[in-house]
Amino acid sequence: MSEDLSAPATSVSSRDRATQARRWWTLSVLSLAQLMVLLDATIINIALPRAQIDLHFSSGNRQWIVTAYALSFGSLLLLGGRLSDLWGRRSALHVGLAGFALASALGGSAHSFATLVTARAIQGAFGALLAPAALAALSVTFREPKERAKAFAIYGVIGGSGAAIGLLLGGALTEWASWRWCLYINLFFAALAIVGVSVFVKGGRSEHHSRLDVLGTMLATEGLFCVVFGFSHAVTASWSSDVTWGSLVLGVALLVLFVLWQSHSKHPLLPLRIVTNRTRAGALISLLLTNMGIYALFLFLAYYLEETLGFSPMRAGLAFLPIVVAISLSASFASARLLARTGPRPLVTTGMLLSTMGMVLFTRLTLSSDYAGHVLPGLIVLGLGLGLIFSPAMASATAAVGNRDAGAASALVNTSQQIGGSIGTALLNTIAVTVTMRALTHAKGGGVAASRAANLHGFSVAFWWAAGFFGAGAIISLVMLESGSLAPEGDLLPAT
Repeated sequence: MSEDLSAPATSVSSRDRATQARRWWTLSVLSLAQLMVLLDATIINIALPRAQIDLHFSSGNRQWIVTAYALSFGSLLLLGGRLSDLWGRRSALHVGLAGFALASALGGSAHSFATLVTARAIQGAFGALLAPAALAALSVTFREPKERAKAFAIYGVIGGSGAAIGLLLGGALTEWASWRWCLYINLFFAALAIVGVSVFVKGGRSEHHSRLDVLGTMLATEGLFCVVFGFSHAVTASWSSDVTWGSLVLGVALLVLFVLWQSHSKHPLLPLRIVTNRTRAGALISLLLTNMGIYALFLFLAYYLEETLGFSPMRAGLAFLPIVVAISLSASFASARLLARTGPRPLVTTGMLLSTMGMVLFTRLTLSSDYAGHVLPGLIVLGLGLGLIFSPAMASATAAVGNRDAGAASALVNTSQQIGGSIGTALLNTIAVTVTMRALTHAKGGGVAASRAANLHGFSVAFWWAAGFFGAGAIISLVMLESGSLAPEGDLLPAT
């Protein structure tokens, strides 16, 4: 009799272990897909000078290699998120990965500026389908609080350090191989991820048979395109440009119409119930402010390392490695263990304060500063802070979201990060350039020394602004986020 009772128990235990192992393999595959998308936001930056020489395009056009990716990625995220709900996350991941790989192959083999820009735009479009599908699959795979905290800690490491890894990998590939390998490398990532998705990721198709909101899609896509274009145009032109402000005003107007329409649509692209929760809204704002701030690091510190300290592209990429390590340690030893117990408020608020301190340390850089004594401490403090922000904020922004809305909620997370990056890049770059030009007009004498001093002054002011973004994030996260474990909500359907 005892044997009969023990057999089912053993069978159940074996199934539990197999299911648990499958979940962690799913996390590995999704992290790889997310890393590929994040790498391409920065990996091409270090390769641009070599690509410019190869393809003979002007410095004025160089920005479009980056902007083309940002425009299509940022404007199509909400559509990509909803398509992953309608098609199923596995199908969306397959399409996204295959399309991203083909676009990367096109860009790597490009022999003209137009082809490279087109390839980058196509990359962004498929990335907009891929990123929300990956995060949605993660959010519905891990529901138990402790496992969810660990999974999002690992995923948060990718989110926080993807840009730095991109700079490191871009420097290595450009220096040791060719700038083209900054695009070809995606073929290896995509091939591994496609196999992994086929084996480990469940379909997750919505059972509610909702249709695509065509008008909402048009309003959201065009609105986000105008907003991202406006901020990107401010970088290449100026804030006084009519095109800059015209794009921003039109974009905001279209997004307001989009929100109004969503409250009346039978099949909304972005169900407003997703954003009415205070903790979710606070998490999204925290991610937006964080991405506004960290672009100061990758935008200006890379210039400082190469132009002031004389680092090679490869050495500059390696210089960012400590922030990756710090993010990993912070996310794994704090976020993974504490989030399920403390909730997001104490972790995100502490992370914002640490990030503020890290940015303040960068404002103290001088022309005679060295890496170990002046740059490294800021990277470590900032990395520890970012590790406490990304994991809890992303987990909170997707908590208690049912299968039918997982893609839309995940798209909103990616949208807040993309818009934050666009705002941060445009605003901080404009501030740095304006301050630098003003310093040059008042500089006594000239030459390389005066130019470097003026540039450094511009960077310093931008770092202060970035510190202000993180400071505002600390206040908002303290007020809006919750302490304690996140309880399921009643307004969203549970996972099926």
